[in-house]
Amino acid sequence: MGSILGGLLNQLGGDGMRKIGQAIGADEKTTESATTAALTTMLGALSRNAAQGDGAQSLNRALEKDHDGSVLNNLGALVGQSQQGTGDGILRHMLGDRRTQVETGLSKSTGLQSGSMNKLMTMLAPAVMGALGRERKTKGFDAGALTNLLGQETAEIKRANPQAAGVLGKLLDADGDGDFDLKDGIGMLGKLFGK
Repeated sequence: MGSILGGLLNQLGGDGMRKIGQAIGADEKTTESATTAALTTMLGALSRNAAQGDGAQSLNRALEKDHDGSVLNNLGALVGQSQQGTGDGILRHMLGDRRTQVETGLSKSTGLQSGSMNKLMTMLAPAVMGALGRERKTKGFDAGALTNLLGQETAEIKRANPQAAGVLGKLLDADGDGDFDLKDGIGMLGKLFGK
């Protein structure tokens, strides 16, 4: 499991996962699978964005300006975060016009209600950026090093679960041209994330 993904799951484990489950109205198993799927998807989206055009520079600037990792000192505060807060803006940048499609796919694959998946991703987005910001700050990463870190992270996720990474990649890359059957992809995700 990737270092960022693994670190976030460890920090969110136990009591944190219970609180998230209460906030989104889901049982523990559904909360855990949805959280893993959401974090994996967000890291994949960041890796994809960083590898395109000036994406890495944009990410580096955003981390430098707004994400120093301090949010990780109190992850419990994210549970009550407003839908219109920081997480919502992060997801708009991270997923762009694919956001609704990705959230719908993750909702169907994990069994989490659509509104709850939206709320979960909104809560988790600042934690993902915080984890990257902390890595950048403590290791002195520049844009190139961030791109490498995200590439290594997604490579580790692919090694740990190649089918999930492939299906999530298709969800993130979907352009609505009908080349990928979203229904089939959702079914595969459900099996992979333990629905």
